[in-house]
Amino acid sequence: MRRPTVFGALGLTLAVATACSEPIQPPKPIVPSDSATPATLSSTSGSRINPDALSGGATTVFDAGPGAFGHPAPNLDQAALARHDAGDDAFGNIFDASTGLGPLFNNNACEACHVGDGRGQPPADGSTFNTMLFRASIPGRDPHGGPNPAPLFGGQLQTFAIAGFGPEASAQVTYTDSTGRFGDGSTYTLRVPHYSFQGLVGPLPGNLLTSPRVAPVNFGLGLLEAIPASTIASHADPNDNNHDGISGRINIVYDVTVQNYIIGRFGWKANVGTLLHQAAGAFNGDMGITTSFFASENCDGEYPGCASHPAELSDQTVSDVAFYTETLGVPARRNLNDPQTNFGEVVFRNIGCDGCHLQTLRTGVLPGVPSVSNQVIHPYTDLLLHDMGASLADNRPDFLASGRDFRTPPLWGIGLVQIVNGHTYFMHDGRARNLQEAVLWHGGEARNARERFKSLPAQARNALIAFLNSL
Repeated sequence: MRRPTVFGALGLTLAVATACSEPIQPPKPIVPSDSATPATLSSTSGSRINPDALSGGATTVFDAGPGAFGHPAPNLDQAALARHDAGDDAFGNIFDASTGLGPLFNNNACEACHVGDGRGQPPADGSTFNTMLFRASIPGRDPHGGPNPAPLFGGQLQTFAIAGFGPEASAQVTYTDSTGRFGDGSTYTLRVPHYSFQGLVGPLPGNLLTSPRVAPVNFGLGLLEAIPASTIASHADPNDNNHDGISGRINIVYDVTVQNYIIGRFGWKANVGTLLHQAAGAFNGDMGITTSFFASENCDGEYPGCASHPAELSDQTVSDVAFYTETLGVPARRNLNDPQTNFGEVVFRNIGCDGCHLQTLRTGVLPGVPSVSNQVIHPYTDLLLHDMGASLADNRPDFLASGRDFRTPPLWGIGLVQIVNGHTYFMHDGRARNLQEAVLWHGGEARNARERFKSLPAQARNALIAFLNSL
């Protein structure tokens, strides 16, 4: 039987449909039992903690400051830590023309986009795109079934170039307002982005497809890589057989590092299968640095000086960078004993956010990375593709992802983005100026959850945001 749910903690009655047979009360703080595993219950200070705080299992780190996203997992042995540090050095290395940068590129270091191993943002009006880029393609598929590169511009628009070359284009974003109203009568405003390109090296194809994307956070990626493919597939419901309005789907992508088709789990459209592929692809697409995995420049065949040449970066360095991203620790969840936060968690479940943002997953074995293997984690993602509606659509397919599909992004650490990166811009292109706007941009399969959120009283909406900020 479906009935209104009573939220007792703040004295609010909320008419939100729930499948429970009894009213749901906000959860009480969990007190670890004496029989619990000590390794999962002690922080760096030795104090006992709530297991729900261990977002990354044994890789969890207890830092809520500006460096929260950049710590190595605390369960690395000495050899693994040395390799992590080698990857960290390469990740922060600033490349130039003498070390393989360009001739066309978007940035000169991994860390320049992933500042503090955190999240990028759209530029202010009139500023350059430093932590955000544009994927590019035309209709059709490449030989492996992926996006079809655009003539002259390839698979990505490069907005910088080394001396002697010119960038492919410069970009600008402007915004218009879209207003709406909550159920209690209060209003909100969303900003709608509009992109334009100038200084083009040549005419844009009339059928050009572009997708703006900010750099995502780096931590916890090894744990996501260690989730068994069977687990991801088990949560898919492409035909909505349970009739909840949510139809999560897997993306099947070609991975150059394994030279086969596998489940995609990284990138805004789950268009990358492994972190080794991600690292090599970023060196190539973002910095114009070739490796044995991506041996050609993005501009190969289009410009003099972009012809094939020996690899500019060793496989070992690429592997070390991938290992670095595999072994970054995950910030612990915070404020678990706060009544507003606990109430917000109930709201999160009852309006249906957990239909895509799954709280708990278990990793399998990731060969060569025991620190992320066999962990119980709380990433708040299903790693599946979901139709997010026309308002968010980039209209650019990517393997099995349609132009309206995006992967469910993990929510762990989302409340620390402002502290680490100094902003609160969210969604794939940073259009949302805060977490409330991010919720309001949800459409498609998330439309019902969004409408329930809009119908909430202000105290319940604020509690949901407090919960998200605790992650």
